[in-house]
Order: sequence, then C-alpha cells, then structure tokens
Amino acid sequence: MDTTTTGGARPLLFTPMTIRGVTTPNRCVLAPMVQYRAKDGVPTDFHMVHLGKYALGRFGIVMTEATAVEARGRVGYGCPGIWNDAQVAGWKPIVNFIKGEGSLAAIQLAHAGRKASTHRAIDGTNPYTAEDAARGMAGWTPAGPTTEPTGAGANVPHQLSVAEIGELVRTWGEAAKRADAAGFDIVEIHGAHGYLIASFLSPVSNTRNDQYGGDRAGRMRFALEIAQAVRENWPAHKPLFFRVSSLDGADGWSLDDTVAFAKALKEKGVDVVDCSSGGLTGTAVAAPIPRYPGFQVPFAAAVRQAGVPSMAVGLILDGPQAEQILRDGHADLIAIGRQALYDSFWPLHAAESLGCDPAYAMWAEEYGWWLEKRLHSLVRTTAA
Repeated sequence: MDTTTTGGARPLLFTPMTIRGVTTPNRCVLAPMVQYRAKDGVPTDFHMVHLGKYALGRFGIVMTEATAVEARGRVGYGCPGIWNDAQVAGWKPIVNFIKGEGSLAAIQLAHAGRKASTHRAIDGTNPYTAEDAARGMAGWTPAGPTTEPTGAGANVPHQLSVAEIGELVRTWGEAAKRADAAGFDIVEIHGAHGYLIASFLSPVSNTRNDQYGGDRAGRMRFALEIAQAVRENWPAHKPLFFRVSSLDGADGWSLDDTVAFAKALKEKGVDVVDCSSGGLTGTAVAAPIPRYPGFQVPFAAAVRQAGVPSMAVGLILDGPQAEQILRDGHADLIAIGRQALYDSFWPLHAAESLGCDPAYAMWAEEYGWWLEKRLHSLVRTTAA
C-alpha cells in the first residue's frame, strides 16, 4: 500500500492513495449511513441521487449504507441488500455513475444480527408488531450468538448453530461475488455497532462455550472466517475494509482487543480497519464516551501504530482538522458521516479551506466553470 505524499506541499487529504490495484483520488470517504429507502432490498432512485451527489462532491470513496448479505440480515424493510440478482442490477447504474465522476464505489456488507426486524431508528427501532404484519410488514426472527436480546422489549434472537454459522460464512462470500458483479471497487465488512459480527466479538453478548465463544480467539473466529471468505471471493486487486467498534460500549471489548483483532484481520487480507465504536446494546452507535471533534481518532491511531492501515471517523468537521489527523499519522483515510449530510460538497470545501483548489478545478466542469467566473465577478465587485 502506497500512502506517501506527492507534489510537495499538496495536502495529504488530497494526495492519492493506492491500495492493492486501486487508487483513490483523495483520502475523503463517505461513511456508510442507513437511509431505509430500498424496496425488497433493491436500491431506488433515492440511492442514485443520495450517493451520486457525493461523487459530484468529489469524495474519493463513496460507500453505501449497510447492505444486507441475506434477507434476515436487514435491520428493517427499507434496508438494501446484495443477496440476489435483482439487487445487483439495481446497484449497477449507481456504481457506474459514481465511477464516472472519478470516485471509487464501495459497498458495506452487513448483517444486523440481533438488531434485525425493527423499525427505522427515526421511529425508535422498535420490533415489528402484529399490527405491522397486518399492513404487510411481518417481523422475522433475528439471529445471534445466543438467545440473549439486546435489551428489554427487543426481539429474542435465534442462537446460530455451528452448521448455520458455516452457511453464513459462505453467504458472505457469495455477497462479495455479487458486489464484484455490480462493479464495486471496495468492499467493507460491517463488524461494528452490535450487529451480527460485533455480537460474536464481545463477551457481553457472546457467552457460547463452543469454538465460536469463550476466549478472544474463539469470539474472533466467526469474524475472521468471514474476512477470509470475502477475501477469497473478492478480486485480489480490490481492497477489503473492515469496520469495528473499537470499544463495544458495554465494557466487554477494549481497544487492546481491537488492536489484536486488527492484526489478525490484516493476516486474512483486510487492507484497512475502519475505527468506530459502541452500539452493542440498545440503539446507540457510538460508545458512551465524551464526544468532541475527532473523539474516535485515538482508536484509528492505535490501530495504525500497530502496523495496520486505518480509517478515522466521528465528528471530523472540516478540512484542516482532517488534514491534521493525517499529518499526525493517526489514520490513512478520513470518513465523513453526518457532516456529509450537512454538506455533500465537503471535500471541495475542504480543498478550498486548505488552499489547494483556488480556481475550482476539482469541481465538476459544469460547476467549476461557472464558479470560477463568479469568483472574478466577486473580486471586481469588491475592488469597486
């Protein structure tokens, strides 16, 4: 992996990075964010506009929201999937648009595990009810390492057998094949936020006494088998990312665990570890720690210091902040989530603030040409 700078004083945030056989034009990544607008797991026109605008905003990597590897793995009915050919066909034009604008297209492969079969977070993530079933939205039994739910009133999951775990590992491999067929450049495995993989990692949720439980090595087994299956079914020249909750938010999984896990993932062919936190129980995503700009950056720094390339995410608000994270050696990539919802042109505004795009050359030609003329008009107006 080439993470060196080029072009002298050019900001690291806008220095290309080569991972395996793929080069991202900059270090800005759209973080995966659930939107609940798919139909039967198939992305819609909403996804074309939603993700396409970030390609126009010049994110180097545009990543989908959590995309289920099987129907049971959706959080709810509005989640997209990649378990059948209709979904592959639905993703193709979106991927083509993203790549046509010069960005890389990434997909996050996910399984909601114990958190499946619920309403949107906006509506409280409550389990589907009999009334919902009468409206054509019947719930289903989620899956987990045990029958322990995430909390009071939550769905009681089915405890996966060893044979079912093996079948799910194969399912992840098949999903990787479909992601390649859809044209994606990068796959990220979602192993965070209390979803299926994360629920196996933490001793709080995984109290199994077989080969998939017990000590840390046993609890990591499922995740590492998935990483291996995805890597074996994903082209060798394409990068593989893995998102982890660096702290599980329930005092079961620590940063030391994350560092050891990251090293094991690297041995399985994972190229970048995406460092988030929390979400094991309840609906919270981030760990219950003080939040401040860049509050999760230390997690990415610890992983990178251990020799594993990392991606930082969490209240990274502007270009100078992102650039400093990279300059300090705390991460290799910068993921922007809710700040991107606020500003879909975040990379372009970051470039402006860092002084590396004074004439709007990074913008889409149809935008930049007019904005450059507008700049001259503003200069003349000010001078007058």
